[in-house]
Amino acid sequence: MAKIIIPISNGFEEIEAVTIIDICRRANIKVSIAGVEDLETTGAHGIKIIADTTIENIKCDDFDMIVLPGGLPNAFTLADNEKVQSLLKEFKQNNKKIAAICAAPYALHKADVLNENFTCYPSFEQKIRLDGYHSNDAIVIDNNVITSQGPATAMAFALEIVNILCDEETFFSVKNGLLVLDN
Repeated sequence: MAKIIIPISNGFEEIEAVTIIDICRRANIKVSIAGVEDLETTGAHGIKIIADTTIENIKCDDFDMIVLPGGLPNAFTLADNEKVQSLLKEFKQNNKKIAAICAAPYALHKADVLNENFTCYPSFEQKIRLDGYHSNDAIVIDNNVITSQGPATAMAFALEIVNILCDEETFFSVKNGLLVLDN
């Protein structure tokens, strides 16, 4: 069973975090939520989530992927937190998967784990870099780093995580169960 860690702090984007958690759990991916500031975390729109553990208890070896939801100030907190930054570097060094959506690619940039090609919430590339930014792509995969634009792309992003970590049968079962239409 694949395992992912999702670090969150106050101001996380609820649509992104909950969509990733929900879709990955539908695919039987073991999802652990790590509170960066506290176990109880309040999202950007007042929704509270109780984390499974704190970020200090997380070890890279226990997970296949780290996934960062966006939202503010969550993205800045993840970018400034020493443990999150250390984990991102360790995931990169161990050739493990790293994913971030919305403003959270900024945390990848700060950890120097963001590959050449990426996307993020429009205008946030100004805080990261213009070179390699894909403004018209909802999801960008560059080796082991997956980035996505924001709330409206959260379901496609989460399904891409399932596609990467699970077999084809699981991916299509979850996708079809959600009634996702192909364009």
